[in-house]
Amino acid sequence: MDKLVITGGKPLKGDITISGAKNSALPILCAGLLSAEPILLSNVPHLADIRTLSKILQGTGCKVARRADDVLTVQGDDIHTKEAAYELVKTMRASILVLGPLLARFGKAKVSLPGGCAIGQRPVDQHIKGLQALGAEITVDEGYIYAVAPKGRLQGASVRTDMITVTGTENLLMAATLAVGETILENAAREPEVTDLANLLVSMGAKISGIGTDRLVIQGVDALHGACHAVMPDRIEAGTFLCAVAATGGEITLRNADAASMGATLDKLRECGLMITVDGTNIHAKMDVMPKAVSFQTREYPSFATDMQAQVMAVNVVAAGVATISEHIFENRFMHVQEMRRLGADITIDGHTAVVRGVKQLKGAPVMATDLRASASLVIAGLAAQGKTTVERIYHLDRGYDRMEEKLRAVGADIVRVKE
Repeated sequence: MDKLVITGGKPLKGDITISGAKNSALPILCAGLLSAEPILLSNVPHLADIRTLSKILQGTGCKVARRADDVLTVQGDDIHTKEAAYELVKTMRASILVLGPLLARFGKAKVSLPGGCAIGQRPVDQHIKGLQALGAEITVDEGYIYAVAPKGRLQGASVRTDMITVTGTENLLMAATLAVGETILENAAREPEVTDLANLLVSMGAKISGIGTDRLVIQGVDALHGACHAVMPDRIEAGTFLCAVAATGGEITLRNADAASMGATLDKLRECGLMITVDGTNIHAKMDVMPKAVSFQTREYPSFATDMQAQVMAVNVVAAGVATISEHIFENRFMHVQEMRRLGADITIDGHTAVVRGVKQLKGAPVMATDLRASASLVIAGLAAQGKTTVERIYHLDRGYDRMEEKLRAVGADIVRVKE
């Protein structure tokens, strides 16, 4: 099992190119099930989750091929099964996103209940309720979701989810593109990745209005066609590298970044003392002072993202002052705290709130990653620590970061991957 060995205390300096967004690329790949024509996707990151989802799609007969370093084609002209089996689905929650497209295009689907990181319950009931509102008959038996559209096609309807759900919005949005009549999605997620998916669907011939708002109106069409689309830059990867320079000091420039999608993250990092300037798709960041503690609460977009909580906590552990961090999205997303304490962090937890008291110096130690973003936070803490830190179980990291250690090494970090 691979691990990362980090010798900390070195400031970062140089350029990093941001990869395509994991949370955008996954639903966009699933959209390939909606058409028999090829979808050409660029800026697709090299991630374990992309490889897993590609295998799930290929299992249905969908063609997925990487044509160049960051270019993939997806074509659903020979779908021979409408099933996503447990063996692959168990490893990632985003696999539920094949349900809506398969049901919409073929009138039936069988998808295993998904797995993924152990950071919360992530119920799929909102997906099921929404598809039932569109006329689907759904049963859950022996760990599988069985869905059928009795009329052969889903029927447009007004759907309001009980909670804001990103994957739920994406699943229902894809399903509605091929439904008969008009579908209105109320309380829709507004995340930029949802907008990215919607823009691809429009390029494929879907009729969607309200993109970027919490009310999406979809006029169903008979069929969708092929398209070309560039996956948006990963705002979480960009934010992670900004946290790294905030914690270690130095000066970096992020290339191919999307600052417009990062408002809450940039605001908090500026508050902590990171000097940030934006020039088109470049974000320049400089840190030459000790960071200041910053408090925040995680909420749905455009508020502070839960996917950035652990990384900014890693900055707070070496900051001056006391920060209060409240997690309102997932009920079990402080699993990195115990590992940060091994490095000398002063963190106390009370329910959904963590109180972080900055320390002058972390000290390297062996730590274990528990989920994707926890992995990133431990890397940041290791970069800021004195001495050697070993991060175990980095297969979590590989799910969502495209060759992170290579990018960090290129800007001066002492970090190596050790294969065992």
